[in-house]
Amino acid sequence: MWSIGELAERAGVTVKTVRFYSDRGLLPEGTRSSGGHRRYGPDALDRLRLIRSLRALDLPVPDVGRILDEEDSLEDVVAGKLRQIGSRLAALRWQEAALQALQECAPAERAERLRLIGAVAAPPSTAPLARFWRRWLPPRLPVRLVSAIVDQAVPQLPEGPTPNQVLAFTRLHAFVTAPCSGTGQGQPAAHGPDGGRPAVLYDGLREAYGLAARQLLAQRSPQEGEALDCFVSAYARSRGTRDTPPFRHRLSGLLAADPRIDHYWDLTAELTGPSEPTPGATHDWLCSALDNQMSQLAG
Repeated sequence: MWSIGELAERAGVTVKTVRFYSDRGLLPEGTRSSGGHRRYGPDALDRLRLIRSLRALDLPVPDVGRILDEEDSLEDVVAGKLRQIGSRLAALRWQEAALQALQECAPAERAERLRLIGAVAAPPSTAPLARFWRRWLPPRLPVRLVSAIVDQAVPQLPEGPTPNQVLAFTRLHAFVTAPCSGTGQGQPAAHGPDGGRPAVLYDGLREAYGLAARQLLAQRSPQEGEALDCFVSAYARSRGTRDTPPFRHRLSGLLAADPRIDHYWDLTAELTGPSEPTPGATHDWLCSALDNQMSQLAG
């Protein structure tokens, strides 16, 4: 049996360290001497070395204790630690890019950028964007459809943002959290009482946007085809009518008069890059394809 000093010397730690782990129940003593001093057996050395290895990974003492007592597996604790580190790294990357955005701008812009950056956490949450879309969408849409639309409309944050991406997100955050000036402002006609069946419309639009995204990625100009037919069909079916040339003409005028939220989509494109066409970009492509078709028919 070793004294506390002998155990500390063999393990290469201080007596204070051994006493600390002993007092917290991580390193049970083998026995006590006649004078009341702690005594440890050889197994205590192995346990102490294991404790030091776990602590070297910055695992908290309670987690170390649960691993030693087999209440938690090492794999689960390590996985949890990795998630914590990932979150901290994401925050640091965001903060670094935010500081660069402040450092690189002209002095006259710094106060405004600081206001925008200071309004979001690091790393930021996309929850305000999701709330914006849930308010903007027409009422009584099926839950699964709302979730699908929100997932498509809310951009994913980049793992390593650039200063420009940080600014794009902070401006996006400011846009969606700004007070609304009146009920119904910015809503397209499809959201009104004469908009037909919005659930049918949005189901069809999701399909049409997917088809148009392929055209955008292929850098094709707005034109007739499957994507446009699907787009028009969604509006026709939602209104219980047929896709005819007169209907397409009316739809072209209706869409031209709809309020726009281009600012949202422009900022989203800055955040995600050109490899992921936004629903706003696909909608514009389809509207242009419809307008081009109407111009050709009129000519």
